[in-house]
Amino acid sequence: MSAVTDWNALDDDSFRQQVRSFFRANYPEELRYPKTRLRWAQIRDWYLTLSKQGWLTPAWPTRYGGMGLEPSKLIIFYEEIELHGVGRAPDMGITMVGPLLIQNGSEEQKDYYLPKILSGEHIWCQGYSEPNSGSDLASLRTEAVLDGDEFVVNGQKTWTTLAQDATHIFMLVRTDKSAKKQEGISFLLMDVTTPGIERRPIRNLAGHEEFCECFFRDVRVPKANLVGEINRGWTIAKALLGFERISIGGPKQSQYAIARLEELASHLGLESDAGFMDAYARLKLDVLDHAALYTRFIDQVRRGEKLGSDVSMLKVIGTETYQKISQLLIETAGSAGGLVDDVEMAGEDFDWLTSYYNARPATIYGGSNEIQRNILASQVLGLPS
Repeated sequence: MSAVTDWNALDDDSFRQQVRSFFRANYPEELRYPKTRLRWAQIRDWYLTLSKQGWLTPAWPTRYGGMGLEPSKLIIFYEEIELHGVGRAPDMGITMVGPLLIQNGSEEQKDYYLPKILSGEHIWCQGYSEPNSGSDLASLRTEAVLDGDEFVVNGQKTWTTLAQDATHIFMLVRTDKSAKKQEGISFLLMDVTTPGIERRPIRNLAGHEEFCECFFRDVRVPKANLVGEINRGWTIAKALLGFERISIGGPKQSQYAIARLEELASHLGLESDAGFMDAYARLKLDVLDHAALYTRFIDQVRRGEKLGSDVSMLKVIGTETYQKISQLLIETAGSAGGLVDDVEMAGEDFDWLTSYYNARPATIYGGSNEIQRNILASQVLGLPS
């Protein structure tokens, strides 16, 4: 466990150096910049290393076992994670369930769930999207009917990230079918070993099983697992979605991809190719613009200001730029661009298709870009629907 208890007392440069040194000394080299989302068996030891260090939950208050970082320190922490290529652990408990319970949970829920997130005993997944209810999340149909001291849950969730590794799922469920869409939704916590739950992995185009579909048939959940008030779960969900917008809107994905494109161009001697350089220059400027926009929103966070609906711009610009770079990567690689896994070219190993595959769903998850544009049009520009 780290001896430092007040990280915010350090100046930013000293804090950054400590974080960077710890990652260099402790994070497994073979797990840097993973091509796919790491499974729990792969990342478990690192998860527990962070927990032992007291660094697993940098944004949580210290009274709940977190680092209690102020916004500027928190941004530095996540920047160093990205710069060092640290793989993403199953972090729904860390980034979503924990903060949710700290703000909205009962004392009993905090006492029970928070320590188990820190210990790795509970691994969480998110039960939001459903067939025909993805970007239009408020149209969800999974139903929870109160029966005495239990809810009886029936329905289906899909695109549930790494549900096969999870021990628990947090869910939005419909508890009042007669109310307006957003007003009849509640927030439930559920043990995935409860009878009536089935998880089926979904194999994607690249052959990976990062997502699952989950089925719920007469699943009985204690009423005590309700977070907040019944039929008031949408307010909680919106807060979590706002966090997700900025967390998936960072520029590092595109920055890493453009760096690979530059490396490939150098190996192939394309600096004098006018056609390539024109396409590259446009994308490079897009990446720089995205980074500048991201910095603007991060500065708002540092100042403690609430993010507005305009944060949706990050998701749109970032994911579409990433798609364009991944497309140019495989086009530049020529016939090698269609080969799976590492391909040797000019003495270096390149993996073209991973970026391309990862970029395809990026404009869909976290709220499709079409929905984000609707949010910007109505809530930022004030355009009529």
